[in-house]
Amino acid sequence: MAIGSQTRNFAEVMARTGLAAAGASSGLFVAAHLAKAGVESLSSTEFVLAMMVSGAIGFYMGIDLPARRSEATPVETLSAVGTFLAPVAALLSVYYIIFDVDARHVWSIVIGLGWLLGVTLQIAAGTIVRVGRSRSL
Repeated sequence: MAIGSQTRNFAEVMARTGLAAAGASSGLFVAAHLAKAGVESLSSTEFVLAMMVSGAIGFYMGIDLPARRSEATPVETLSAVGTFLAPVAALLSVYYIIFDVDARHVWSIVIGLGWLLGVTLQIAAGTIVRVGRSRSL
């Protein structure tokens, strides 16, 4: 294995680990917002851990777009929409927490569902790409 490919592999692992940490923290922010908003059924330790793990998996797998072409593929669109939704939901959650905004339950649920949809789209896109790559080997 050449030095250049070792460096590339190291950089890829570092970048993916950083993305996973960002995904986990976004899951934590959304879970904290839901708990603070009084959504009792969504404030357990297990739920918070599930949010963090799914965020880590989503960000690790989903933000991996291939080189640009003239048109986006459906998989790229899934990844892009997921990459938009999850961080925006996390940003809104942090805003509500930091500024102690009294959010209505419905908006808290919308934020939580938006985050969950975003992470799910990232995981789906990442899985589709990886399954396609393994079949082409």
